[in-house]
Amino acid sequence: MLRLVRFFLLGLVLLAVSITSALLAMRFAIHGREVRVPRLQGLTSSEAERLTSNEGLILTVENHFYSTDYPEGRIVSQSPRPGIKVRRGWRVRVAESLGSQRNSVPGVLGQSQRVAEMNIATRGQKVGVVAAMRFPGAQPSTVIAQSPAPETRNAVSPRISLLLSDPDNAQQYVMPGFIGHPLGSAKTTLEHAGFTLGRVDLVETTSGVSGLIVRQFPPSGQKIAAGSSISFEVKK
Repeated sequence: MLRLVRFFLLGLVLLAVSITSALLAMRFAIHGREVRVPRLQGLTSSEAERLTSNEGLILTVENHFYSTDYPEGRIVSQSPRPGIKVRRGWRVRVAESLGSQRNSVPGVLGQSQRVAEMNIATRGQKVGVVAAMRFPGAQPSTVIAQSPAPETRNAVSPRISLLLSDPDNAQQYVMPGFIGHPLGSAKTTLEHAGFTLGRVDLVETTSGVSGLIVRQFPPSGQKIAAGSSISFEVKK
C-alpha cells in the first residue's frame, strides 16, 4: 500500500512539472514572437517598409497629408507608436507627407458633382466624404457646401468633402383636382402656378356639360414637380 502511495505522489509531481514546463514554453513562445515597433517618422515609404519587414511587421500607407515638417514622400505619423510591443505579423499604419501645400482649395459651390470632382482633380486633390440633403432653392445634385472652404491655403489633407443637394431636390406640389372645371380656367390656373398644359383629348360621355374636364393626368392628390405637364380629357 505504501509503495502504491509513493507511485501516486511521484505521478502527481511529474504531472505538475510537465504542466509548469508547458506553461513556460508557451510563455517563451509568445514573447519570442513579440517585437517593438520601430520609429518610422521621417523615413521614406521604401525605407519604412524595409525596416518593418525585417521585424516581421506589415506596413500600410493609409493616408496622405500636407506637411511643412516632412518633405514629400516621408512618413508623417504612425500607429502603433514607436516602442510599443506587438506580435510579428502586426500591421503598422502610416500617413505619408505630400510636402507643403502648393495649390489652394478650389471653390466648387453651385457646381454639379461631376464638374466639382473634375475641378478638384485638376488641382491634384481628391474628393473626400460626399453627403446629400434636401436644400430648397438649389438645383438637384449640386454642391451646397464644401470642406475645406474655397481658397483655403493651409489645409491639412488633400481631400475635399462635399455636401450636395438631394438628387430629388425639385420643389414638389400636390396635384389639385380639375374634374368638372372648364378647360379654360384650368389652363389659366396651371400657367399661373408654373405648370404647362399637356395633351387635351375630347371624349364622348353620356353626362355632363360640353367643355368640362372629365379626367386629368396626373390624378388629384399626387405629388408633382414644378413645371410638370398636365393633361386632360374634356367632354365634347
